[in-house]
Amino acid sequence: MTSTTLTGAEPILLAFSGGLDTSFCVPWLKDTYRRPVITVTVDTGGIDADAAASLERRSVQLGAIEHHLIDARAAYFDQVLKYLIMGNVRRGGLYPLSVGAERVLQAQTIAQMALHLGTTMVAHGCTAAGNDQVRFEVALRTLAPDLEIIAPVRDRAFKRPEQLKYLEDHRLPIPPFGGAYSVNRGLWGVTIGGKETLTSDGSIPEDAWVLSRDAFSNPRPAERHTVGFAAGVPVSLDGVTQSAVSIIEQLESLAGPFGIGRGIHLGDTVIGTKGRVAFEAPAADVLLTAHRELEKLVLTGKQARIKETVAQPYGDLLHEGQHLDPACRDIEALLASSQARVTGEVRVLFRPGSVFIEGVTSPFSLMAASKGVYGEAAGEWTPTDALGYSKMLALTGIFYKRAGTKAAAEASES
Repeated sequence: MTSTTLTGAEPILLAFSGGLDTSFCVPWLKDTYRRPVITVTVDTGGIDADAAASLERRSVQLGAIEHHLIDARAAYFDQVLKYLIMGNVRRGGLYPLSVGAERVLQAQTIAQMALHLGTTMVAHGCTAAGNDQVRFEVALRTLAPDLEIIAPVRDRAFKRPEQLKYLEDHRLPIPPFGGAYSVNRGLWGVTIGGKETLTSDGSIPEDAWVLSRDAFSNPRPAERHTVGFAAGVPVSLDGVTQSAVSIIEQLESLAGPFGIGRGIHLGDTVIGTKGRVAFEAPAADVLLTAHRELEKLVLTGKQARIKETVAQPYGDLLHEGQHLDPACRDIEALLASSQARVTGEVRVLFRPGSVFIEGVTSPFSLMAASKGVYGEAAGEWTPTDALGYSKMLALTGIFYKRAGTKAAAEASES
């Protein structure tokens, strides 16, 4: 982190990802407002030492007087990802909210940084057509309503070619993907947007994928791994106990080259339009799939059904930037309660494009608790009990059919 004594004009604090939009914002804000710019990157995953050094270097080259990198990975897991796992949350039955669910945490961190630095001006690089503008601003206005929020890309309607030309004209560094693709990376995966995702009928090219490039043209041999959970939280990988953040990062490295968790999501945006984005979420796909199977072993059917009724609304609230709504705390309490017995190990097999669950074990197994064997032998019940149960279960259908037959007969007589 660079450090400069601030004097004179109040600085603008810019949420900085290093992509084209925020790279453009650094010199534009500095030139337009005649104020110093401080960049802050809230690390919610996907930033290694080389990437961190590159972000700081690029920020300074673009004209920022300071750059701050704040490690929020553990907080991101504890406040958000933990509950996405507990709820098995996938938007549209496919997309595990790879990027977007962390925006409220990032906004919260930026608001705290603004207070620390003594500035009331914060900026972001979101566009008018995306979800992030809503997520950032709902959170910022809720947490710090006195902040002045500047959004030049949205409010001045700058297009990507214009931003690229501005940087080129000023001989400033261009982000790695230039203007062709918008890439966002976090602990829960990567999203990729480009010209192909602006319509509904095509995929992005192979060289645009970040974690799974050539996974299918150069397939790897299958691998087996074991994921351990305690109270719904991942706690071990291949028998080694470690933090959830470490497990997620290792699973990304292990499963990404198999193309596990690769997809293109088509769904409803916060502002009401349809949107499409490519994503790579290998760790999320493995953990959500494994967790779901462990739950099937230890939860009752009613527990699972009730939990499902709140998990999807929880994902919707996060998607919309409403994580600060008290309804989220209520849902989180139910999800956490449901996980009391979600403890055990899941054996997974990685193959190109898929994660296969080979087996699940738990000290709270409801399958092992029964004396019966499915399809083979009765346990805590007798054959007579089974016959009586079948008769009782059929009564509703019998009555419904009988009532219809009687009504039809009476109608024909009249």
